[in-house]
Amino acid sequence: MLLLVLRLWQLSRQDMPTMLLLVQYVSPLGLLSALLIALVWAFPLVVLGTGVLGSVLRVSAPERFDPDRSLLAYATARTPGWVLAAASVLAALTWQMRFLPALLMIVLWLVGLRVRHRYPDRVDLLLALGLVLPLLAGLVAYVWLAPAIVAALRHGELATAALLGVPPAAAVVLTGPIPRRSAPLLTQLASYVMAAVVPLVSGTVFLRVPLLPPVAVEVGPPPPEPAVEVVPGQAITVTDRMTIVMDSHGRVRFLPNEEVRAQILCPGPERLPVSEVTVQGWPVERTALDWMMPRQRPEPVDGRCSGRLEVPPRRASD
Repeated sequence: MLLLVLRLWQLSRQDMPTMLLLVQYVSPLGLLSALLIALVWAFPLVVLGTGVLGSVLRVSAPERFDPDRSLLAYATARTPGWVLAAASVLAALTWQMRFLPALLMIVLWLVGLRVRHRYPDRVDLLLALGLVLPLLAGLVAYVWLAPAIVAALRHGELATAALLGVPPAAAVVLTGPIPRRSAPLLTQLASYVMAAVVPLVSGTVFLRVPLLPPVAVEVGPPPPEPAVEVVPGQAITVTDRMTIVMDSHGRVRFLPNEEVRAQILCPGPERLPVSEVTVQGWPVERTALDWMMPRQRPEPVDGRCSGRLEVPPRRASD
């Protein structure tokens, strides 16, 4: 709810009357849909991160793993395996390519830690799933990611190179217990950091999500007189007498319907890619859903979306 209010406050340019107008007309379902689409990546991050931290605490200091006193222990004990599996699939679909090696690392950590908790005496299982599997997965990942890591280093994208190169090697690090004395403190600090960072990043992402459809409204007297103005902006609502639009300067315009000549739905702003790196032809800033969902061919943008009036064709007699 706080994110929705902040988004409307930002959209209104911190003007209270404008915000009250938006609250009156903006659909709550539209707000919730925008929030869900923008923050769908955060759910698997919280579920998987909590599962890893709680599992580390459980195998490292079982005497401190008390679901009745620790929220981290309670969440870990109450989260079934199918929820972790579903969160992993959702992350694989919604996380960008550059974050998928980190997802592989987290999943391997979860597998190793849960096997160590359930089968502590099965040395063969512990070696197979806690050591051999991460090594093989890391080797395959490096064979697949090596050209992209080299390309990221060549372009000076050190963060991308680290995101692609570090997690496969780190997958072997946390499939077993950490020192018993430091486990409660480290897991608690990590859970606090995650609880502070995830809402901050989620809020930053959501505040950039468009909530109103971008339109261009052509205004003028009835035909055959030419239009006199194009108002580009965002459509708030259309009543029986007025078309209410927030223009590009954040001002609310009340346009009488009898003066509205046309209303064009404009394409939303395309987010330009920042990274030039691809993994086997897969841009690191694209998700699996981007590849699976059909993409509409780009159409020529109507000049009225930029606020330019269309010049009517001249007749031959002229």
